[in-house]
Amino acid sequence: MSAIDLTDVGPIVLLGAGKMGMALVRGWLDAGLKPENLVLVSPRPKPDLIEYAAQKGVQLMPAMDGTVPRVLVLAVKPQVLRTILGEIAPTIDSKTLVLSVAAGISMLALTEGLKTKRVIRTMPNTPSQVGKGVTGLVPADIDTADREIAQALFAASGAVVWLKNEAELDALTGVSGSGPAYVFHLVEALSEAARRHGLSDDVADLLGRQTVIGAAALMEADSASAEQLRINVTSPKGTTAAALAILMGEGGFVDLVDKAVAAARARSAEIGRE
Repeated sequence: MSAIDLTDVGPIVLLGAGKMGMALVRGWLDAGLKPENLVLVSPRPKPDLIEYAAQKGVQLMPAMDGTVPRVLVLAVKPQVLRTILGEIAPTIDSKTLVLSVAAGISMLALTEGLKTKRVIRTMPNTPSQVGKGVTGLVPADIDTADREIAQALFAASGAVVWLKNEAELDALTGVSGSGPAYVFHLVEALSEAARRHGLSDDVADLLGRQTVIGAAALMEADSASAEQLRINVTSPKGTTAAALAILMGEGGFVDLVDKAVAAARARSAEIGRE
C-alpha cells in the first residue's frame, strides 16, 4: 500500500469529467481527497456534473484557469487529447505529475507534446466505477513520490498493477481493459442459451446475470484459484463436466479468449500509431 495520504495531495486537475474520470473522482473523495484540492475541467458540463460538483464543493471549470497542478489527470477521448497537448503544455511545470487515461496515446506523444517526462500512462477499467477496478500503469521518468501518489489515486478505485513497458500495457488493455465486455457478453450468451432451451426472457436474463454476479462474489470471498473453484463445481461425469468438455475442448473457450485478447492488444497498439 502507498504511504501517501490523499488528504495531503493537491491541487489535482482532472481534464475530462466523463464516466471514467468521475469514477476516479468518487474514489478519490471517498479515500479522503479534500474537495478544495480538486478541479474538474469540462467545457460543456452536463447538469448532473454541475450538481455533483456543487454538492461536493469541487471546483468546476470550462477550461484550465492557470492553476499549476501537482497532478494533472488526462481523461479525455484519445482523438481529443491528440489535438490539445500543445494547449495543455504551458499549464504545467516541472513539479506536475501527468496521468494519462487516454487509450492508445503513446508515451512518446505525451512526453513530447507536454514537454515533460513526468508522465504515467494508465489503463483503468469500467469496474472502477464501483471500486472493483484494476488499473495498469507504465511510468516514464518519475520519482518515488510520484509513484506513491499515482498508486494512492488508482488504489482508491481498485487494484493497481505496475508494468515495465507499453507493450505490456497493450496486453493488459486486451485482458482487463476490454475484459468487462467479454464478461457481459458471457452473460448475454448464458441468457440466450436459457431462452433457446425453453426458459422465459425474464428468467433467462436473471439466470445469466445472477450466475456471473454470484460466481464473481464467490471468487472474491474464496482465496482458492479459479482453477480450483472450477474443480469444486465439477462432479466427475456430472452435468458440469459434460458442459466443460465442450468449453475446454479444441477451439473452445481458452482459444477464443486468447484470440479476442490478441485482437484487442493489436488494436491498442494500432491506435497508438494512428
